[in-house]
Amino acid sequence: MADEGALHEPFFELHRQHEAGRLGMLVFLASEIMLFGGIFAAALALRLHHEQSYIDAAHHLKLWIGTANTAVLLTSSLFAALAVTAARGGAPQWCGRALGAAAALGMAFLVLKAVEYAGEYHEGLMPGTPPADFSSPFERLFMDLYYLATGLHAVHVTTGIGLLIFTAFNRKARNDRSATFVGNIALYWHLVDIVWIFLFPTLYLAGVK
Repeated sequence: MADEGALHEPFFELHRQHEAGRLGMLVFLASEIMLFGGIFAAALALRLHHEQSYIDAAHHLKLWIGTANTAVLLTSSLFAALAVTAARGGAPQWCGRALGAAAALGMAFLVLKAVEYAGEYHEGLMPGTPPADFSSPFERLFMDLYYLATGLHAVHVTTGIGLLIFTAFNRKARNDRSATFVGNIALYWHLVDIVWIFLFPTLYLAGVK
């Protein structure tokens, strides 16, 4: 039977405990936003000072893969939100299934990203490979920034997948009607999604005329 979760020290009221857990997650997510914010600031500076090189380098990216991955992550965020709704509605089995679906879509994202990276490796776009035919060093700088941003994002996706799977098999979390733990994991996954939503136009759509 679903419950509202157990009360732990130093808290004396359950709702205070839930609020503290949510606040802690929000502070953590704010630090993650600051991390990616530096990358977006660097991309903006490069775009403003070397616009043509930025656009030319963006043409090397596979727009169809970026678009497909955007759809995949948006759908996975929907399942994460449905998992929270299911937990709060006292449907732990549906919560677990929704979390599993979100994790599966996250894996699909990584597979598509691996396919994209493999193609870029053979084209000589990745660092350490025979250099591609760049017209300026700022195109190489764009590609380095692209790998930094998408690689760091992939690490967060991998972490999120692990958390989703762990929560899907955590009966205690799925039976908590307050959905504190499930909600925090969903928040993290939404952040992963939001970061990609900003990366997609910043990197992939820069070369679209």
